Amino acid sequence: MEIAGQVALVTGGGSGMGAETARYLAERGAKIAVLDLNGEAAEDTAKAVGGKGFACDVSDALAVEKIILEIAAEAGVPRIVVNCAGICPASRVVGREGAHDLALFEKTLAVNLTGSFNVLRLAADAMSKADPVNDDGERGVIVNTASIAAFDGQIGQAAYAAAKAGIVGLTLPVARELARFGIRVVTVAPGLVETPMLAGMPQEVYDSLVATAIFPKRLGKPQEFAALVAHICENALINGETIRLDGAVRLAPK
Repeated sequence: MEIAGQVALVTGGGSGMGAETARYLAERGAKIAVLDLNGEAAEDTAKAVGGKGFACDVSDALAVEKIILEIAAEAGVPRIVVNCAGICPASRVVGREGAHDLALFEKTLAVNLTGSFNVLRLAADAMSKADPVNDDGERGVIVNTASIAAFDGQIGQAAYAAAKAGIVGLTLPVARELARFGIRVVTVAPGLVETPMLAGMPQEVYDSLVATAIFPKRLGKPQEFAALVAHICENALINGETIRLDGAVRLAPK
């Protein structure tokens, strides 16, 4: 699917990989809508790319539905949807203060897994009612963001790894179901990427993370994530797959 002229919806677009993806797609001619819990950050990103920003909790069914309807009415049905919204809390199942806080576990799943599915289901519904955009009968592509923690999560990542594994797990069945509408579903599982989640870490911690990289010997860049998203949009054969973007990193237990 050609990116130019399409409406692209990016969640978690106020910073990090989401903001870079919004910029990257805008440079290739997409019309951008940005969702972020931080409304000011969403608007800043959107303003920089000539798009529109929305403050939104992606796990809020009514809020997301309203925003997608508004985008469709003003700019057109989103044909590219990139789910980058997420949180990354760390907590042991049994720690110094006792058992893992259940509310924290539920919140992590609500934002990372339920939130991604909420946006996916509503965007797919809108896409399914729109006309195809090319001779393949393609109506859109949805790119979700998992993590290599879905495969080799570390101690303290039970909630985060479970949520990201859930995203990996839904990729193929949803791609199979939505194929009849010409909607592709793909997941990217980034490794260690220089984002606000990793900002402010001590130099020794940063160096230890870089040391785990096989090649290249550095952390990933948001631009590399955005470039992969763009390629997924343009390459119609990429569907129902989870792609690791990690420089061959395998996380140690801790």
